Amino acid sequence: MQSVYVEAAPAAIGPYCHAMQVGRLVFCSGQTPLDPETMTLVGDSVADQTRQVLTNLATVLAGMGLTLAHVAKTTVFLKNMEDFQEMNRVYAEIFDGHRPSRTTIAVKQNPLDALVEIECIAELPD
Repeated sequence: MQSVYVEAAPAAIGPYCHAMQVGRLVFCSGQTPLDPETMTLVGDSVADQTRQVLTNLATVLAGMGLTLAHVAKTTVFLKNMEDFQEMNRVYAEIFDGHRPSRTTIAVKQNPLDALVEIECIAELPD
């Protein structure tokens, strides 16, 4: 196993790394909509926050030479399931035709009271 830290991604707000590489699999920690420079939440809407979360995940993946097209599975943690359609719209736009498997869960609260948090599992190419 190898811990992965990506300088361009938001710093971890707890005792964890951005991702763990295990063989050819990359397990990315959940990302919230933090601006990596200011470490403050971006956006008031779930659409804006979803866009920032996926940008942060893409940054972590890019640090390993990967893109969102390498993602096999995501887990989405929504503060309010009523935001599902709006999150889904942005998610589909950013994944641009790629459809990894996904689980979406409503949670009582995300870190920093974010409206959305997303984690993923990706695969390194041969």
